[in-house]
Amino acid sequence: MKKILPRIKTDEEAENLLEQDLSEYLNKDNFKAVTFEFKPKNRTVNLRVSEDLLEEVKTVAKKQGVTYQKYIRNAIEKSLGE
Repeated sequence: MKKILPRIKTDEEAENLLEQDLSEYLNKDNFKAVTFEFKPKNRTVNLRVSEDLLEEVKTVAKKQGVTYQKYIRNAIEKSLGE
């Protein structure tokens, strides 16, 4: 049977979890894709958008677990094929 990872709130809970056999937690529902950004973000861009569009972007970004700024940057990078 596959187990769902518990919410860990303290170091002690983390240590107790790591002392167990974790093989039952190894399933695709316990993992999510992550990306790493290595290039420094040293330029600022100002962009005017409608309030409705910004709210929609924020909603989608929140569902994906990223900030809306990162969501916009990812969309631009994806459109450029990077």
